[in-house]
Amino acid sequence: MAGIFKVNEVVGIAVEIERRGEAFYREMAARAQDHKVRETLDFLAGEEVKHQKFFSDLLARLEPFQLPPGSDEDEYWAYVNDLIDSHFLFDDALNRRLVSSVISDKEVLHLAMGFEKESILFFTELKSLVPTSEVQTVEACIQEERRHLRKLVEMLKASS
Repeated sequence: MAGIFKVNEVVGIAVEIERRGEAFYREMAARAQDHKVRETLDFLAGEEVKHQKFFSDLLARLEPFQLPPGSDEDEYWAYVNDLIDSHFLFDDALNRRLVSSVISDKEVLHLAMGFEKESILFFTELKSLVPTSEVQTVEACIQEERRHLRKLVEMLKASS
């Protein structure tokens, strides 16, 4: 199973997560009933577009990948593969079911929070795949995802 993904493919997947995230937020915004929730989701869709550019630019600068010290290559790539496969945006049937089942703004916000958490986990792992010179770029994206999560949590608390 070693080398199922190369680092450039994983960064390409990060671009795809952001592309799908934009579509996800646009669809959730269309389902939102409250104007403030809809406005926040539209904002987050725009943020996903910015992140697509982050990762597209990173992809253009990538250097050869070094496996993290002490890692078993087979196990490491199996983990990366599982992490990608487990992100609900890559399970089209699950994604459609989740999105279509949302009936309240509270559920919209919870689903959006789940997306942000999964993205934070993926991008945190991505930091160990990129060259040291690029870790700061990925970390900046993680920090933005954390701000998005906090924004969603605050909105959920305000709506309760």
